[in-house]
Parts: sequence; structure tokens; C-alpha cells
Amino acid sequence: MRRDSIFYKLFQQSPTLLFELLTNPPENANEYKFDSVAVKEPKFEIDGVFLPPENASLGVVYFCEVQFQKDEKLYERVFAESSLYFYRNRDRFSDWQAVIIYPSRSVEQSNIYPHRGLLNSNQVHRVYLDELGDIRSLPLWVAVMVLTTVEESQAPQEARYLLSRTRTELAPPDSRAIIEIITTIVAYRFEQLSRREIESMLDITLKETRVYREIKEEGREEGREEGREEGREEGRREEAINFVTRLLTRRFGELPQEISALVADLPLPMLEELGEALLDFTSVADLPAWLEARIKY
Repeated sequence: MRRDSIFYKLFQQSPTLLFELLTNPPENANEYKFDSVAVKEPKFEIDGVFLPPENASLGVVYFCEVQFQKDEKLYERVFAESSLYFYRNRDRFSDWQAVIIYPSRSVEQSNIYPHRGLLNSNQVHRVYLDELGDIRSLPLWVAVMVLTTVEESQAPQEARYLLSRTRTELAPPDSRAIIEIITTIVAYRFEQLSRREIESMLDITLKETRVYREIKEEGREEGREEGREEGREEGRREEAINFVTRLLTRRFGELPQEISALVADLPLPMLEELGEALLDFTSVADLPAWLEARIKY
């Protein structure tokens, strides 16, 4: 289950969600922008960064890490990346803070002694989703985060409850965005089920949700067909170009000529990576930035 992309899509839709997890959020939390950044020498890519508004005085930059697998050097990496980015952008920020989101304490790095100073300070915030409380008593956006951790036997029931709350509490386009995230979570957790079975489970028509349709039907079916095909490498690349172009066009409408040209020049491995990454794009303008991060360095 691709939890990282789900969480970062949540943050893209609602950047203030991060600050709902903190005891002392900044006063201008609703003005923060969620982004990912790259740091040269050595190259680091930090996926979750919350940047204060540029027109304000020096603010606090927040780094966010979603960690669902045990990593015994997680804190070494997170603190190195955060400190280096802060060092290179010292004139933009007055301070930095880090938020680490775990499903439970059992996933946390075992040896935390070298980092006791930071971990026991108010600069690093560890969030354990299974300790936030009953999913039905949480704010809606936070509850969707917790949905990724509930037992599989409970997931359908809780997903239906959250879908009902979404329709009641939110108006479009926020309701559509969160419905797509909920159905995507369930689709990944029950990959063995057909679309009809998922629809019956959630009492929803999934063909109306863009993310599910692209991942479960078109994307995976195209991937299986391409995997079965034999032939020349260039033939496979042309098919991948057509597939990526169709998905981009379906999500963002007619593509500018320069975007089509960029896609047409990509090698097959990068096209395959892009086919998955573009599901997290919020606009066609994300494509040049995605390419620059992989080609420039």
C-alpha cells in the first residue's frame, strides 16, 4: 500500500492538516504551503515540507516524514536533511521543526539515544496514529489518516462511516477530493477484490472516482498488457508514451505542445515511473518540476 503518496495527497489538499496534529501550531498555519524540495551536495529529496508564506517575516519551516516501515537510520537521515536544507536557506526561516508520523510506536527506530536531545525537545514531534483516539471522534481529515492503520476487518465499516461524514460535512470540491482518497485507501488495502466488490463494500459507484479508475482499471490493465507483449524496446516505449499522455489529458485536458514533447522524449524507465507519479500531480505544471528533479542533478 502506497501510504506515503496518500498522506502527501492529503497534505496537498489540506496543508493545515499537519498542524492539527501539533499542540502548538503557528498562528498563520492556514497560510503555509506544502511542497517537496531537493538539496544539492549531497543530493537530498525531502518529500514533505511546509513553507511559511513568503510575504511574511522569517517563519518556521516544518519537515514531515510519514514512516510505516521500520528504518533504523530514519532519524539520522531526517535530521541531516532538515539541518542541511535549513542551513542552505537560513535567510528565509527563523527556525525549523520536524514531524514524524508513525502508525504505532512499534515502527519507530530502536536506537534513539544519539538523538535524545532533539527527540525530547519541542522541535521534533512524533505522532502515533493509533494513539490519536477513536477514528469516529477525530476531525475528518485526521480520521482519513487513521483509516490507513485500522484493522482490515474494520476498514470497510470505518470507510463507509467516513464517506457518510464527508457528504454531510464538506461541499465540492473538498468532498470529491476526500472521497477519492478514501476509495483509494480501500482499493489498495483490498487489491484482490474486483471493482464491483469494492463498490458493494462501500456502497459507492467507483467509476465516478478518477483516482480509483486510473489505478485499478486503466493503469493496471495497461501494465498487464504491456507486460505480456513481446517486441522491440521502442515499441514498448511508444505504448508507454501513449498511456502517460492519455492519463495526463484525462486529468488536465488538452496538453500544451511543450508538455507533449517532454513526454515523447523520455526513456521507458522514466515513463513507467511517471505513469505512477502523475497520480499525485495537482496540475500539469507539476510535470516540468518532476522532470527537473530527476534530470538536472
